[in-house]
Amino acid sequence: MAATDLFENHATGLDAPAEAGMAISPSDSTDLSHVTRAVYIGAGGDLRVIMHNGTEVTLRGLPAGMLLPIRISRVWATGTTASNLVALW
Repeated sequence: MAATDLFENHATGLDAPAEAGMAISPSDSTDLSHVTRAVYIGAGGDLRVIMHNGTEVTLRGLPAGMLLPIRISRVWATGTTASNLVALW
């Protein structure tokens, strides 16, 4: 039996919980399939990304288990040492 969604008729805003996700495979040439709402950091380290507005940033020393509320379109393989990453949207 499928789970009942008590909120299916409510609008989803950016401050609402994530509704979907997928594992991130960092790549120097391929964008993510969806712009994220957040990224889960399974194993800590550095995260080099392209932000939704196109700017590039490296977030250094992120701890394991962090849920980072960030809208990104790519995670670079070069410069990223964090792993077990999950995109949430």
